[in-house]
Amino acid sequence: MATRTDTQSPAPHVADSHDLIRVHGARVNNLKDVSIEIPKRRLTVFTGVSGSGKSSLVFGTIAAESQRLINETYSAFVQGFMPTLTRPEVDVLEGLTTAILVDQQRMGADPRSTVGTATDTNAMLRILFSRLGQPHIGPPSAYAFNVPSVRASGAITVERGAKKAVKATFHRTGGMCPRCEGRGTVSDIDLTQLYDDSKSLNEGALTIPGYSVDGWYGRIFGGCGFFDPDKPIRKFTKKELHDLLHKEPTKIKVDGINLTYEGLIPKIQKSMLSKDIDALQPHVRAFVERAMTFTVCPECDGTRLSEGARSSKIEGLSIADACATQISDLADWVRGLDEPSVAPLLVALLGTLDSFVEIGLGYLSLDRPAGTLSGGEAQRVKMIRHLGSSLTDTTYVFDEPTAGLHPHDIQRMNDLLLRLRDKGNTVLVVEHKPETIAIADHVVDLGPGAGTAGGTVCFEGTVEGLRAGGTVTGRHFDDRAAVKETVRKPTGALEIRGATANNLTGVDVDIPLGVLTVVTGVAGSGKSSLVHGSIPAGEGVVSVDQSAIRGSRRSNPATYTGLLDPIRKAFAKANGVKPALFSANSEGACPTCNGAGVIYTDLAMMAGVASTCEECEGKRFQAAVLDHHLGGRDISEVLAMSVSEAEEFFGTGEAHTPAAHRILGRLADVGLGYLTIGQPLTTLSGGERQRLKLATHMAEKGGVYVLDEPTTGLHLADVEQLLGLLDRLVDSGKSVIVIEHHQAVMAHADWIIDLGPGAGHDGGRIVFEGTPADLVAARSTLTGEHLAAYVGT
Repeated sequence: MATRTDTQSPAPHVADSHDLIRVHGARVNNLKDVSIEIPKRRLTVFTGVSGSGKSSLVFGTIAAESQRLINETYSAFVQGFMPTLTRPEVDVLEGLTTAILVDQQRMGADPRSTVGTATDTNAMLRILFSRLGQPHIGPPSAYAFNVPSVRASGAITVERGAKKAVKATFHRTGGMCPRCEGRGTVSDIDLTQLYDDSKSLNEGALTIPGYSVDGWYGRIFGGCGFFDPDKPIRKFTKKELHDLLHKEPTKIKVDGINLTYEGLIPKIQKSMLSKDIDALQPHVRAFVERAMTFTVCPECDGTRLSEGARSSKIEGLSIADACATQISDLADWVRGLDEPSVAPLLVALLGTLDSFVEIGLGYLSLDRPAGTLSGGEAQRVKMIRHLGSSLTDTTYVFDEPTAGLHPHDIQRMNDLLLRLRDKGNTVLVVEHKPETIAIADHVVDLGPGAGTAGGTVCFEGTVEGLRAGGTVTGRHFDDRAAVKETVRKPTGALEIRGATANNLTGVDVDIPLGVLTVVTGVAGSGKSSLVHGSIPAGEGVVSVDQSAIRGSRRSNPATYTGLLDPIRKAFAKANGVKPALFSANSEGACPTCNGAGVIYTDLAMMAGVASTCEECEGKRFQAAVLDHHLGGRDISEVLAMSVSEAEEFFGTGEAHTPAAHRILGRLADVGLGYLTIGQPLTTLSGGERQRLKLATHMAEKGGVYVLDEPTTGLHLADVEQLLGLLDRLVDSGKSVIVIEHHQAVMAHADWIIDLGPGAGHDGGRIVFEGTPADLVAARSTLTGEHLAAYVGT
């Protein structure tokens, strides 16, 4: 037998030398020729003030190029169905591996998409019930609320010698509830919102927008001949009422013109109810919200499943019960099942359910609609898929994975990031929280400022090096806010009695007014349910939540905040022309690109290409419009200014415009001074969008401000500025209620309401009410322990 005689280790293989991702000359957005080397199979955290270029480097350069290269491996036909990805502005990118993005984009709002369907947990449960459920009702599809039952029959021809026709029937058993079609709710139309039955059609009985007596619809309904237009609707016969509401399309002649008559309900179904509600005009949207009523489906009781799927049970539990059970409890139930025939399936299912608990989402249920998850929850649900993945040597890219997490939960998230790294993956994290920066193998700090003042690498190295370095992040790394010695006295109280939304257990609480109140507690303890469920936005209440801003690539901070109106008027007045000329969406638009600044070329089956418009050079306006100036600048130069520059420009001198200056001052107040006022909304981060909403709402007349985690996406140095803004709001006589996990905000509060003690059905109770100093002294809750450790007492 041959034996080795040399004891020397073999020379390293050349394939093992590719252990760095090299970026050279990155110029995406505000990056200024950035060149760095990122170690592979390590955890690298990118930090820096908001707007310093972190996302441009990680998402816009490294991840974008990795995804573009992967997409190019598909056929041209398949690429036609994929998003268009342009090559990032960078000289050299070497050592890339497959990038998987785990971002904070909300999951699809389709009512049939749930936590269970998004993580394949439902698929495993369906297989389990199809094997063990009693009575047995069919294959896994019989338990799926997305699969309808189908029956068909007909003749098929079998060619065997002489041709012979055989009668055949096809039958598929699905689990979809036939009444609500797997949605869990049914919609109905409130007829009292369509017409006033005490009036006749000629007296204006129809109250639907656009259906006036004088308009076309008035002539059609009045001249169709199916009913008397001078008779009050309450005196209509059954047939007349059916014709008014439900009649199918019928050819008629009115005043010698051929027209089609259709009943009111099918007509408004097509013209209003089937459209995206947010795309409708405000008065039409208000009508739709009044006329449509959504109720729990009476047939399936909101479970989305057919009667057969609900009748099949394992140990007394149906699949509907299992999906409605809190995931942590469902994991215990699965653990108790002992059935050797499905042992591998039980192991896989339990592993996924335990991952939910581990990641801090054990309080969810599998039937929770995916569209109702917060950005942080959606990101953690996406992580579930990757934890059990067999892939290694992959680059995972995370966008603030600690968003929405209580300090108690951040440690769990850190463990998961380290687990992904230890499987041999490269983990890149954009993060502000010092607890997560502290576990990094490698830190890249961008800055020194935001926008044009950022875009350079200020520091690259270890966490110890960052602490010792003189960068903004390094200086603020160990900052700790002190608990306030004196707190403001409340001017009144907002009483909440018997709150039972979601997991709340009949909560009674008085929220003090005229002070800064912070509502806190672990993720899933019931904070949002208490605040948003009991204090709806409306009269006197300004609510700034984390829902996405609606806007196309034509929308920008100037259009969203109403800033463009006073700017257009100022330009028009200075030049004696119409304001519409200074809108890229109106008369002033470049005719070649229609004011988009870029031309989109559709390459049929291949991915489309966006190229800068050659006529306006991306400025979006006609050349003649750019001849008009205000304070020595044309409109495109003004839209290219940052908020800080524009605030100075419109504050004094020839361009002095108080209305524009006020809006710009609010944008600077919320920490968006670096933002370009003409930057497309689609390029803003989640935290920037929320602060943009806050700036817009600050102009509203409201006595109570409700903010949902306003520190999301804020650097340690910017949190101080936010606290100053909250103080100014309170000092101006407002009541500010903040849902927050950041210890600096808790320490700065006048009053703290802590929910818990746990998440889901382990939470939903008030575990502490009082001042931050009392909470630190008592240390009776998880929040109290973490806040005490934070302030160093």
